[in-house]
Amino acid sequence: MRATSIILTASICLFAACSGNQKPVDMTAQQTKNTKQYETGTVTERALSGSARLPGQLKPFNEVNIFPKVNGFVKKLYVDRGTVVKKGELLITLEAPEMESQLQAANSRYLQAQETAAASKEKYRRLKEAAKEPGSVSPLDLDNAMARMKADDAMARAEESNVSSVRTVQDYLNIRAPFDGMIVQRNVSPGALVSPGKGTDQPMLVLQDINKMRLEVYIPEDYVDKVDLEQPVKFTFNAMPGNQQTAKISRSANSLGSMRSEAIEIDVQNKSGQLKPGMYAEVSIPLLSGAKSLLVPNNAIVRSTEREYVVAVKNGKAELVDIKEGMARNDSTEVFGNLKSGDRIVNHANDELKAGISIQ
Repeated sequence: MRATSIILTASICLFAACSGNQKPVDMTAQQTKNTKQYETGTVTERALSGSARLPGQLKPFNEVNIFPKVNGFVKKLYVDRGTVVKKGELLITLEAPEMESQLQAANSRYLQAQETAAASKEKYRRLKEAAKEPGSVSPLDLDNAMARMKADDAMARAEESNVSSVRTVQDYLNIRAPFDGMIVQRNVSPGALVSPGKGTDQPMLVLQDINKMRLEVYIPEDYVDKVDLEQPVKFTFNAMPGNQQTAKISRSANSLGSMRSEAIEIDVQNKSGQLKPGMYAEVSIPLLSGAKSLLVPNNAIVRSTEREYVVAVKNGKAELVDIKEGMARNDSTEVFGNLKSGDRIVNHANDELKAGISIQ
């Protein structure tokens, strides 16, 4: 019993001694040790490069969907897909039997009006000759004859105009090319019934002028005021790599479209016929010298389905700043947003980094 009491007493004393010598743990140091370190960079401001590379697409200089002006049946086609035509060349002949009947009826009325006008003129001439004898013809009869002659002559002229009008409508049965070009689409065959259509209907033919073409490029809103319209544009077609061409900007829309961009056009000669509508090109658009933009490292931009932003460091805290991207370089990207040169931003940021997090 005595030995047990001594052992118990010694254990209690040892526990008390250990408890009295325990020091407090420095939790601040541990927290600092566990804090994640972030790599940061800065927003820089530099002059833009001399040009911006944008995609472009070739379009025919002129293009028209050819519809008939009157109802009719296709009698004969003189062209097919790929046919090169000249302005005024006959493309399609239509037939409409009712128009021939209308022309015959108009001619008959015109001949009748001519005969009536000739008879009235002859009657007036005779009365005028007879009036040379005093008292043989009353002045009233002579005036009535003159009025009748003028009325019948006017009626004959009206019928003549009606015949010309019917002939003009009948000429609508002959479909001619409105300009030089190539038929790129044919949608009818002989015997088909055709009628005047709307833009949404299927045309008989599609004609394109491809001797000269339009290279259409859409300039983003942020670059609209930086394009140098006086400098030549360089472009290379994807289907013809290594064949760089140069031309000047021919025209611009001077307005922003639905995609917040301005369309410009570059006229491209196609005498050889190698270029085809729809071909894509990489276009180097010259920019005004002296224009500057804000640049951030490529890895600093966080992209999601809802937004694009960078994580700025302000007062030691993370702040999410929405941006719009501009031109991309090898290691940096032009951005537009509530940023200024010299602002600190987090590199290699991701959507797990939330606003308000402390950043050393």
